[in-house]
Amino acid sequence: MRRLPSLSALRAFEAAARHGSFKQAANELAVTATAISHQIRLLEEYTGLCLFERQVRKVVLTDAGLALYPVLRDGFNAFEMTLQHLGKPQTRRRVIISTTNAFMAHWLAPRVKGFQKLYPEIDLELHASDQAVDLGTELADIAIRYGRGPYPGMVAEPLLTDSFAPVCSPLLGTIQPADLNQLPLIDFKWTHDHPLNPTWKNWFAAAGLPWKLSRSQLIFSDEGHAIQAALAGQGIALLSLDLLADDIAAGRLVQPFGPGVAGHTYHLIRSAGHIPGPHVESALAWLRSQLPG
Repeated sequence: MRRLPSLSALRAFEAAARHGSFKQAANELAVTATAISHQIRLLEEYTGLCLFERQVRKVVLTDAGLALYPVLRDGFNAFEMTLQHLGKPQTRRRVIISTTNAFMAHWLAPRVKGFQKLYPEIDLELHASDQAVDLGTELADIAIRYGRGPYPGMVAEPLLTDSFAPVCSPLLGTIQPADLNQLPLIDFKWTHDHPLNPTWKNWFAAAGLPWKLSRSQLIFSDEGHAIQAALAGQGIALLSLDLLADDIAAGRLVQPFGPGVAGHTYHLIRSAGHIPGPHVESALAWLRSQLPG
């Protein structure tokens, strides 16, 4: 069985030690200064020690008081934190973000650690698909989609307009435009045909070079697989410089020559019929912040 002095005496001592004043401790605890003095005297009688040196207009802790104060301070702080935690049920929020496979792998996924540091109370669920999801359901709160729009029934804002250029592995050595006749051209099939898609044919036109259907091509159904083929040195690919900025900066890919050709725009999209909650607004603000400037 514990043998401890009264809680009132311990509270009076901790408050007086923190303020350096019986009067201020009394104000905090809504009692008189005489009551504080009485409780501390009871504590001193209990311990057989002098805990305060009484001076004019203030009190100063003795060595015994200095030893006791941090123990009580930390104890009362722990009580307060635990009671606050118990009194506030912890409810986590979840935000579902849907985007294309390539954007997920090469832009969004490498950055989510930064979001978790800023918003540890929000869980991110990341959905990758090249097919648009219905934002009117619970499948996603936010979508990042690639194209030119329009997006009827949606609130859409431009996030990133990319550019495409030839890239390849440095394992292939120094590459010149003339080498395009010998190297496989890595390509992928676009989900939607559009005359302004940054295709190899459009790039050759922008570069002022003749396009020949007889060129050796390696065509993938998925943009991400085309990126992996380029990283593996299987040829030269026409890919987004923005999605591959980290790979180029790290030297895993190089851009041997130009020109670059404009791509489409990644849009932040949400349903016009739903007002986003604070957690969704936090995710939207973070996505915007990831762009330079």
